[in-house]
Amino acid sequence: MWQFDLFLWFDLRGLMLFIFTVFLTVYVLNTRDPPKFPPGPPALPLLGNVFNIESKQPHIYLTKLADVYGNVFCIRLGRHKTVFVSGWKMVKEALVTQADNFVDRPYSPMVNRIYSGNSAGLFFSNGKVWRRQRRFAMAMLRTFGLAKTSMEQSICEESRHLQEAMEREKGEPFDPVPLLNNAVANIICQIVFGRRFDYGDHNFQSMLKNLTEMAYLEGSIWALLYDAFPALMKHLPGPHNDIFSNSKSLEASIRAEVERHKLDLDPSNPRDYIDTFLIEEKRNRNNDLGFEQNNLVLCCVDLFLAGSETTSKTLQWGLIYLIRNPHIQEKVQAEIDRVIGQTRQPTMTDRPRLPYTDAVIHEIQRMGNIVPLNGFRMATKDTTLGSYFIPKGTSVMPNLTSVLFDKTEWETPDTFNPGHFLDAEGKFVRRDAFLAFSAGKRVCLGEGLARMELFLFFVSLFQKFCFSTMDGVELSTEGIIGATRTPHPFKIYAKAR
Repeated sequence: MWQFDLFLWFDLRGLMLFIFTVFLTVYVLNTRDPPKFPPGPPALPLLGNVFNIESKQPHIYLTKLADVYGNVFCIRLGRHKTVFVSGWKMVKEALVTQADNFVDRPYSPMVNRIYSGNSAGLFFSNGKVWRRQRRFAMAMLRTFGLAKTSMEQSICEESRHLQEAMEREKGEPFDPVPLLNNAVANIICQIVFGRRFDYGDHNFQSMLKNLTEMAYLEGSIWALLYDAFPALMKHLPGPHNDIFSNSKSLEASIRAEVERHKLDLDPSNPRDYIDTFLIEEKRNRNNDLGFEQNNLVLCCVDLFLAGSETTSKTLQWGLIYLIRNPHIQEKVQAEIDRVIGQTRQPTMTDRPRLPYTDAVIHEIQRMGNIVPLNGFRMATKDTTLGSYFIPKGTSVMPNLTSVLFDKTEWETPDTFNPGHFLDAEGKFVRRDAFLAFSAGKRVCLGEGLARMELFLFFVSLFQKFCFSTMDGVELSTEGIIGATRTPHPFKIYAKAR
């Protein structure tokens, strides 16, 4: 009897070994790289390199990998290969020279769950829906933003609300982040909702809280884990679940605004983005271009994420860098005093006469590195980058950090130096490798509005206040990484000039 049991044991072990061998063979065949595919670090079966990525500073880890494997390399996130592109030359090749080849977004389980597929929203949609919705959103930003002289006045008016809020701190140390978030978000609110919110409005604060948490989590290691192992992660507890709950809460707030707009909609006199979208919806009954209310809500979510998070974070980094460099703060204020004075409100016509201040704002954007990695792209056909073959359907990630700190493009890449944007005569100069707004066909659609906001908010703040922090405190420049790069919590003094 024991001989029969022993036979069964060896037979079972042989069967298991056979199954394992078949599984391993299939895995190796499926993960085998084609000829001339980009190199990369060794990966674990099934898990890939996802646990090698440094969770706190992934952009630094990925930038260092380029020093080892070159400016085009591959890592595996779970079973999926992702090609990372580094340095100004190769990122330009991918985003600008081959813009049509890398315009689409790859499939993402996380995005699919939030947006119900790759045919909704402004940033993760593809094809004709994306093209039409992007053109529509850009037209609305021009109509209700840049093309209206009142938008410049609105930003200046919001600057006054921001200044008054800082004055109410009465010289005590305070956290400037909520105030900056309020001010910047109110600009996109006026374009999307047709109105601004009081800083104490509960619903407004709820939306901002959800936005901030989404912006962090969507770019965190938790999002990478969800996309790498969706079947497992959707059943596990963890911070990744907050991505979806925050999204639902934000969508509910926006749906309430949409319903409010429908009550007094005047097709002959649209007031904002929502009004115009609702009017366009009635003209496009087949909905094949994304003009339906679910997509309206998701487009509004995207506009808020892009239109408030990035600009607010840039202003936060601006305070930090000028507090850390008081001589630069003094030089900015001297130029503002000479050109504008301390009483007249700044206007966009002042910018050409404030070259040093403009250079400082650009250097804040470069060193602040607000969007370290950009968004995933996908090769729409077989192509090459450098000397490497990129098969159709491959996910590609441009590393914007590697461009903004490219040693071949910037004289002192790791130092806060406004001289990067000034010539020998002190005149402002543009730099090709300044990709704070990305590049190519998916370049930030609100770039013009963001530039206006940054200039007017920044100048008005340093026109009215001298900023500092507590004695003995050095503000950190390390940052917290999500979809955007956020300063560590900090407090400042705002002394009226």
